[in-house]
Amino acid sequence: MPNFTVRARHLHGHHARGVDEASPEAAAVAYLEDFAHDTDLDDDGDVALIVRDETTGREQCFRVDLETGRTEPCG
Repeated sequence: MPNFTVRARHLHGHHARGVDEASPEAAAVAYLEDFAHDTDLDDDGDVALIVRDETTGREQCFRVDLETGRTEPCG
């Protein structure tokens, strides 16, 4: 079972993809490397992703700058 599931914030939960990574931030970046076509950019050229820890059920939102790869919590 994957450590995390990740989806673009604008998509519903059934579009989530399983990702095995060491951290939620790494899971967000790994998702983009494989499934960038599922994402919509915001006005800043960032994409917002929901990362769910499959062990705890905790969900976090991250914004990823596609140009630099910088990942930070949604604000």
